[in-house]
Amino acid sequence: MAEKKEKEFKLNWKKLLNYQSIVRQVPFLFYLAFLAIVYIYNGHMADKTVRQINATAKDVKELQWEYKSLKSEVMFRSKPSQLTKALQPLGLNELQESPYVLKDSLEQYMQTANK
Repeated sequence: MAEKKEKEFKLNWKKLLNYQSIVRQVPFLFYLAFLAIVYIYNGHMADKTVRQINATAKDVKELQWEYKSLKSEVMFRSKPSQLTKALQPLGLNELQESPYVLKDSLEQYMQTANK
């Protein structure tokens, strides 16, 4: 009995390895090859995307640092003491007197005409 099963198993392998059965399996082999190519392509694209994300994150960090440094510089330069130092070479100084309020004569005329 065991010899009969062994013979059948050997015969099955011979049937699977003949030319006709191999030709019938070609579309399936092409399908497997296509899936392998898609799998490899997907892996490469994922690596490329990760590299792009890392580069963008690095750029964002650099730009945040630049923004913060420029913001602090602008805040420092906009202090009144720093403004007076920057404007003194141009001959501009702080007002020592209170400013004059100028009134438009047309406004006064319109107010008196409406009454």
